[in-house]
Amino acid sequence: MAVVFGIDIGGTNIKTRLVGDDDEVLAEHVVPTPRNDPAGTATLDAVAALVQAAGPVEGVGLAVPGVVDETTGTCRYSVNLGWRDLPVARLLTERTGIPALALHDVRAGAIGEKWSGAGAGRSGPLAFVPLGTGVAVSVVDDDLRRVGPPTAGEVGHIRFPRGPFAGLVLEDVASAGGMARRAGLPDAEAVLTAARAGDARAAAVWRDCLELLGDALTWLVTVTAPTTVVIGGGLANAGAALFDPLTAAVAARTPTFLPPVELLPARHGSGAAAAGAARLARVVLLGDEG
Repeated sequence: MAVVFGIDIGGTNIKTRLVGDDDEVLAEHVVPTPRNDPAGTATLDAVAALVQAAGPVEGVGLAVPGVVDETTGTCRYSVNLGWRDLPVARLLTERTGIPALALHDVRAGAIGEKWSGAGAGRSGPLAFVPLGTGVAVSVVDDDLRRVGPPTAGEVGHIRFPRGPFAGLVLEDVASAGGMARRAGLPDAEAVLTAARAGDARAAAVWRDCLELLGDALTWLVTVTAPTTVVIGGGLANAGAALFDPLTAAVAARTPTFLPPVELLPARHGSGAAAAGAARLARVVLLGDEG
């Protein structure tokens, strides 16, 4: 059995998925990401230990936040991790002796959801939008190829030059983390709970999030014309409170001549990027297209 290992290095946690033939999930783990590690030494040591503890592995896919040169397996810049020009794939291979590749974490999530998640069996491009600490987008086609260059999709960093949010960026207002900070609450779930209980500040924060996400998704749908939009990250746990108003907003704002698009929650949940990294490792490193 050809076993591959998908690893998602986040700013808070490292999530892993060990995958066998036929996409059988053999094991999953979550461990804290080492702090203050701009050289990546502690993080890659931790990842190497996870790989080695997994048993015989034939390839490793490494999902990394930030700007990633997938040709060389190099993280060019990651705000969350403090990395610059770090050849993560090569460094991991040196530690483990196992072939590794690196890709952008949001693209990895898109691949995971298109291959075996919410987009499985659905034709046409899929847009993956994780709403967690930040906001980003990746679009993949039916062959799991990225639509656009590696730097595309960082919509969370779009800055508002004027209006009530002047000086802020989209993820300050419309991410799970941004909402929690604006409302002065521990997380997005607490914001929604408070809004439902009648807290005026939380309700306003929730409305602002929905309004701006509605705009962002409308532009996404209009420009890239995906047939499916999959929303992941912590905010997707809000369920109908998120999906119903966003679906209505996108439908009301999108040009009527465009085909309808469906908004779906990520089937892989927080494991989407690890699932996609494992899949790409199987295709690229093992040559398995099945």
